[in-house]
Amino acid sequence: MVVKTQLRGTEVTGLRVGFRNVRRYFPKSIRVIELRLDHLQIQCGLSPEFWRGEPEIIDPRLCVWLNSKVSHRVGAHNDLRLAMTPVGNNAFRLLPSNVMEDSMFSMEPVSAA
Repeated sequence: MVVKTQLRGTEVTGLRVGFRNVRRYFPKSIRVIELRLDHLQIQCGLSPEFWRGEPEIIDPRLCVWLNSKVSHRVGAHNDLRLAMTPVGNNAFRLLPSNVMEDSMFSMEPVSAA
């Protein structure tokens, strides 16, 4: 799924998941998800608002990590799109959503082969 950063000015305040992604990937019974961010692994709580029309993941550790990624971008005033890929039960990995952003993460693009 493609998600994007939630910005206030140039500061990242969270990760916007989107309504369709919530319905498709997040069972209402879960309250905590695991995020894998480069070499970091964190658990983030999902607030009641996540299920009530504000599908955002807000966590201080996630915001620090996202801000470090956004600050290295040219045109950092735009939101950053990320691929949020399921990697287990209530666990997701965040990666750049396109080749242009791959260099920002110092990663090789994943090949189809």
